[in-house]
Amino acid sequence: MLTQFSRRRRTAAYLALAAALTVAAPIAEARPGGGGSFGSRGSRTYTAPSATPPAPGGGMTMQRSQTAPSPGMSNPGMQAPAAQGRRFGGGFFAGLLGAGLLGALLGGGFFGGLGGLASMIGLLFQVGLVVLVVMLAVRFFRRRNQPAGAGAPYARSTLDGGPNPGGPMGGPAPAAGAAFGGARPVQTRKVEIGPSDYQAFERLLGDIQDAYTREDRVTLGNLATPEMAGYFDEELRNNAAQGVVNKITDVKLLQGDLAEAWGEDRTDYATVAMRYALKDVMVDRASGRVVKTEPAPEATELWTFQRQPGRGWVLSAIQQTR
Repeated sequence: MLTQFSRRRRTAAYLALAAALTVAAPIAEARPGGGGSFGSRGSRTYTAPSATPPAPGGGMTMQRSQTAPSPGMSNPGMQAPAAQGRRFGGGFFAGLLGAGLLGALLGGGFFGGLGGLASMIGLLFQVGLVVLVVMLAVRFFRRRNQPAGAGAPYARSTLDGGPNPGGPMGGPAPAAGAAFGGARPVQTRKVEIGPSDYQAFERLLGDIQDAYTREDRVTLGNLATPEMAGYFDEELRNNAAQGVVNKITDVKLLQGDLAEAWGEDRTDYATVAMRYALKDVMVDRASGRVVKTEPAPEATELWTFQRQPGRGWVLSAIQQTR
């Protein structure tokens, strides 16, 4: 009886611990972005931002982004697929060779007709035949995949996927910088950042935190790119599923330094290291009871803003510091 009671208590303790971990997991990550690095910075998406006084170690590389890395970008989080020719010759024909050798060892032979005293001769003949077939197949596919006039430059689409009939701002098209298989560098230009821009960045910091607290998806969509608004929506839906609300108040910028500012085609970018104070808590959605308080009174992040002609700045990426 005592043993059965102990087992029940142990099972109840395990269930309580599992429930606690389930609730605590999403609560561990608060404020917009949840302490992660995500978004897009144009051609510099997978390049860490430069060091600044608030972020002397620079920024972390991007963890999530809808910008696919081009052959010229460096993305340590993604691995290049194996070459098609190597996968074909090394997988398909290697499988045939393995099947043939296994069949010969079992007495069936590659074609099932060699056996007895001639099995060794048949095995050598099969190996030689397979090697010859592999060599001929590899040579055939290499010739088939060889482009006409190898070495000639070819056109590559711009970052947004459209054709690039001319250079930035309607200028002449830049010459292709690489032969077949290379990557043409994205043309960038200098962007001047003034006092009004810094005021816009500080205002966006507070407005985005406020809209996130109110779970105002419409305002978030107006203050951020569709990609960033989608990430925020994921976080808000996750909080709702856990029955909590992330309350962020008393946001105040303490220090801000421009890390980078550049332009690509008709889009301006600015990455700013921002150290700011805040009160960050998680409250129960039903009762309003505080279930978690972020102990750090400050946060330092790198926010990237982008601007289109005739429009204001919007948030396009958040990255954590090193």
